[in-house]
Amino acid sequence: MLRFKFYSQKDIRHLTRSRYGECKIGDKIACVNSAEEAESFLKQSKAKFVIFGIPEDIGVRANYGRPGANTAWKPAVENILNLQNNFFLKAEDIIVLGEVDVHDLMEQASSASKNNFDIERLRKLVEFIDARVVEIVEMIVAANKIPIVIGGGHNNSYPIIKAVNETLRRDKITCTKGINTINCDAHTDFRALEGRHSGNSFSYAFEEGILKKYAVLTLHEQYNADITLQKFRDNPEYLLYKTYEDIFIREKETFMQAIDACIDFCKECYCGIDLDLDAITNVPSSARTSCGISPLQARQYLYRCAQKLNPAYLHIAEGAPVLAHIKADYKTGKLISYLVSDFIKGFLEK
Repeated sequence: MLRFKFYSQKDIRHLTRSRYGECKIGDKIACVNSAEEAESFLKQSKAKFVIFGIPEDIGVRANYGRPGANTAWKPAVENILNLQNNFFLKAEDIIVLGEVDVHDLMEQASSASKNNFDIERLRKLVEFIDARVVEIVEMIVAANKIPIVIGGGHNNSYPIIKAVNETLRRDKITCTKGINTINCDAHTDFRALEGRHSGNSFSYAFEEGILKKYAVLTLHEQYNADITLQKFRDNPEYLLYKTYEDIFIREKETFMQAIDACIDFCKECYCGIDLDLDAITNVPSSARTSCGISPLQARQYLYRCAQKLNPAYLHIAEGAPVLAHIKADYKTGKLISYLVSDFIKGFLEK
């Protein structure tokens, strides 16, 4: 059974701040009438991009991270729906589908601590999230749409990659097992296969052969274990990283040159595009950084990848506007709306 909350026209209207004389994305966007009609609606729609959220932070907590990644989706979707519907971005190109239903799993995780027993319990719950994400992504990709996934931990890259790969092969769109992925991130998220969490999506996908080539952009050198970095050095044909220090401290290449190197590495087949918001300076996230790329550079990254690659998906992960130790920062939702619109424009302006 598909565990997904489809947004109705009423849900969309509630999130859209309509204004006389203006037209917002939310004023014009089409909606699924019922869960039973979702599959046919997606196949019949002319829109290319399907946006949905995953309001969970279980994967982050299963990686000993700070909670809060469940709070990115709502401010993000509200800001997206309140973008102007105009010459530059049109509602007819977009579907806002809704959110993965993880309420029951979040309830089960609510009492978990960081002791080993609870960490194992959280990692088992991540497997249930995986299954729910796979179902909805398979439906979107089968309808020849590009999923844009917002919210939750980076654990969700694994089920996205799995669903995209399996659907493309099942529908004979590609006969090659494995898609490529570029991830702009301070971390590789290539940790040990120790149970599912936000730090090992790409290592699980690579081990299963559903991730063929993987490039990490703006990796922070002292926040990645040497055992992980060695795996990249041992597999240069399939694994690539460009460090933040090489780009911005040593200035061995420019940011755009580094992006293009990652694009060239991954361009021969369908490519997923990931962005961990902890790569951006002072954006609230599960691993907030005081020294990362700028919002402008994050926008350039997504625009250029969408323009130069054959995108399989866009995944914006780890944003946490509400963290227990800081005041809520809802500007994160506006930043995500910029990032999503840049990705869409980059693809459509090819």
